[in-house]
This record gives sequence, structure tokens and C-alpha cells, in this order.
Amino acid sequence: MAMFLGGLAAIALSLAILMALAWGVREHTGNSGWVDTIWTFAVGLTGAGAALWPLAGEGPNARQWLVAGLIALWSIRLGTHIAIRTKGITDDPRYAAFAAEWGLNAPRRMFIFLQNQALGSVPLVFAIFVAAHVPEQALRVQDVLGAAILLIGIAGEALADAQLRRFRHDPANEGRVCDVGLWRWSRHPNYFFEWLGWLAYPVIGLASGYPWGWASLLAPIFMYWILVHVTGIPPLEAQMLRSRGERYRAYQSRTSMFFPLPPREGMAA
Repeated sequence: MAMFLGGLAAIALSLAILMALAWGVREHTGNSGWVDTIWTFAVGLTGAGAALWPLAGEGPNARQWLVAGLIALWSIRLGTHIAIRTKGITDDPRYAAFAAEWGLNAPRRMFIFLQNQALGSVPLVFAIFVAAHVPEQALRVQDVLGAAILLIGIAGEALADAQLRRFRHDPANEGRVCDVGLWRWSRHPNYFFEWLGWLAYPVIGLASGYPWGWASLLAPIFMYWILVHVTGIPPLEAQMLRSRGERYRAYQSRTSMFFPLPPREGMAA
């Protein structure tokens, strides 16, 4: 019990410090895009450290190294993608809208917002922690299955990002809504595959006689909540409606919001 509570406290403190750093970078550069870049690397760094946290003085076992490698791979792929995207913009429109709404209180409100983001990330990293510390030394079939799920999530998200990038770089698509490839089946396929990857941790972490493993379910539950109800889809769709108007409303009418589904027929293209 003490080891898990100590790990939880260390995770919370680490994320709070790293998101305070993200706030400082945002204030210095004026580009809120770096917030998501730092958050991704913060979760990756803290998650890998949590996975390798020693148990009873013993060195990390194969499962701990596997889980640490998985979260590190996720972090490097997504963090690098966001960093490249951020270098090409002056500000992230979602955070810019928050700052405009907050006015003169924006720096203080942004700090609180990012600390809340750090707090909301604690269940994600704690899920990684408990999955890595299943009390069985040898790797199991479900560990391999969990790794496969995360790799599918990473690959699917990378494919969605690449399709969107190609669409945006084509001058013929200026002002249009991306509805090709995976984007024809979901308005946010990158978010769907992001969420899918977090299902890996309960697959690895749920084990007989290991009550802490139930905490691994927090990862997909919280990630779904964050993406669908908080900082993911709501502000992004509001921004798309402002910039694309009726074209985006038509896209909404025929395309599933999150889970990939066949597009609804009979709707305007």
C-alpha cells in the first residue's frame, strides 16, 4: 500500500512541476502549442519513470521495461509530431480562444488550467504504474496483447495525422474540410486511436489477485473524458465551425464524431 501511495504522490508532484514549466514556456513564447508538446513528453517521462520504479529493492523486470518502452514510444511519436506542427504556427487556436475569453486574467487562469491538466493526467500515469507492477515476473500473453493494442493505436494515429497533413498541404483543399481516408469514417480518428492505445494498460494490468490492477482502467476512462468532453473535441469543433461554417456542419451531419463508422448516406458532401 505504501509503495503505491508513494508512487501516486511522486507522479502528481512530477506532473505539476512539468506543467508549471509548460506554463512558463507558453508565457515566454506566446505559442500555446508548446503546452501540448510538453504535456506529451511530461506524461512519457513520468510514465516511464513510474513503470521502472523499483519494487522491494529489486531491479525492473521484463514487464516494467516493456511498459516503459511503450509509453516512451508513444511520447516520442506524438510529442515530435506536435512539436513540428507547433513550429509552423503562431498560437494554438484552442488555447488562444481561452486566453481571449479570460482577458487580463489569462496568465493566472492559464496556470490554474494547466495545473488542472496535470492533475487530470495523474490517473493516466498511475495506470501505467500499476500495469507495470503486476506481481508476476514472467511476461504473459496479455502483456503481448496490450503491447499490440498500443502499437495499433500509435500506427492509426500516425496514419490519421499523415492523411490530414497531406490534405492541408494541397492548395486545392484550401477552405475545405478533410474527409478522406480515416477522416471519412470519424471526425477525429487521431483522437480515437489515441484513446485506443490507452486500453493497453488495463489489458496488461488486470490480473487475478491484484486489486491495484483495477486502477489501470482509469487510463482509457480519463482519456475518453479528456478527448471527448474537455480539451479535445469541444474546443476544436468550435474552432472548426468558426473557420469552416456550413461545410463543417455538413461534415458533422454525415460523419461519426469519435468511433470510426461508415459515413451516413444522403448527406451533402
